Amino acid sequence: MGQIGRDTHMLFIDAFLQNNRLDHVTQVMGYHPTYLDIFLRTQNFILRGDGPLPYDYRHFIAIMAAGRHQCSYLINLQKQEFLLQGGDHTWLKGLSRIPQKLRDLYDINKILAHRPWLLNKSHIEKLTKGKDSWSLAEVVHAIVLLAHFHSLSSFVFGCGVNEELDQDGGHHNGSSDSAPPLGSSPRSVPSPTPLSTGPSNRDAEPWLASMSPVEQEVGVDMLMQRMKSLSERAEEFSQEEKTKRFEHVENQSVELSPGLEPLTQLKADIGHFVDDPTFLYQDFARRGEVSDIPTFRVQDYSWDDHGYSLVNRLYNDVGNLLDEKFKTAYNLTYYTMGGRKDVDTSRFRRAIWNYIQCMFGIRHDDYDYGEVNQLLERSLKAFIKSACCYPERVTKKDYDRVLREFRHSEKVHVNLMVLEARMQAELLYALRAIMRYMT
Repeated sequence: MGQIGRDTHMLFIDAFLQNNRLDHVTQVMGYHPTYLDIFLRTQNFILRGDGPLPYDYRHFIAIMAAGRHQCSYLINLQKQEFLLQGGDHTWLKGLSRIPQKLRDLYDINKILAHRPWLLNKSHIEKLTKGKDSWSLAEVVHAIVLLAHFHSLSSFVFGCGVNEELDQDGGHHNGSSDSAPPLGSSPRSVPSPTPLSTGPSNRDAEPWLASMSPVEQEVGVDMLMQRMKSLSERAEEFSQEEKTKRFEHVENQSVELSPGLEPLTQLKADIGHFVDDPTFLYQDFARRGEVSDIPTFRVQDYSWDDHGYSLVNRLYNDVGNLLDEKFKTAYNLTYYTMGGRKDVDTSRFRRAIWNYIQCMFGIRHDDYDYGEVNQLLERSLKAFIKSACCYPERVTKKDYDRVLREFRHSEKVHVNLMVLEARMQAELLYALRAIMRYMT
């Protein structure tokens, strides 16, 4: 980052005044001030702005969401915020101590985090009926919070954000074996070490480690050449061919599933916020199985045409903020790639976004999924899948292995797209379920 720009500096000051700290996530996102601005405005609104849920509920919902990915960084920050908002400290002893109304939300939290395609209108109906019932506005507010903190967990682990200095496990940047800090100019605002070794000191994921360092390494020049030839191609494919290409990419993604046993041994300070830790991501397209859940077609239910207006109607125009945040992450470009300038990166960005949503069973009918295999090498697809679906398992080795010619800021940008494409996927399933319940 070098010396930080004026825009970033002003955003850092705003963030510090809002939170009484300049947290590590904000500093890492500082590479991209346009995005950081809308991220901070959105997060501040859903946690502190007008909305149907009480403030202590909001922060506890954030803790529940981060717990699904064992993200102690976010859990610790939100525990502090919860207490600052006057939250009952006995709730922090675990799920057994919270009000039944909050407890009733846990099933949706679990499903949304790992297999959002299983969410249906009966889950919404269950919340809105009975003694401790939720209003639809409260349900939407809660779902936005859950999706935000599930996806932010992906960003935290994908960029290896370390604990804050005043948290357990927090440490300074000065250790000799740490990666160079983001923004290591002597006059820049001190930045976090970009990557810790993840939640454990395990080696890289086995399906990443099995690739030799040079296996199918697609350099930036080759990537630029492929993007150029794709943009010059006039060939149109039938819907049938596009469907086949989507299914091919979907089935390839199944092969990138981890060989490790799930991390169900939870740390003591996390375990009491987690129920059913063995419920984890499963591939939407299971190998050799025919799913009874159809692919989610964006042409039938999209954010632009359906989700956006439903959120706005039920929760104070938050749809405007989310829409700006999605569009900023999707369209963000400096026309550079690994040191090359004047590069149109739109095809690369679209391939990443659509690949992420493909893993959640979401298909964009107008997209040729053949481009995913042209532009995303296997190791990058494996990293993206880890960051999306098993973020608690991502390690520094995984991060270092992918996009080796890219700058840190460009890798952070990839992780921002993981955050936003995943969040949009969760919201699409949840909002469709709410719409079906309402009609």
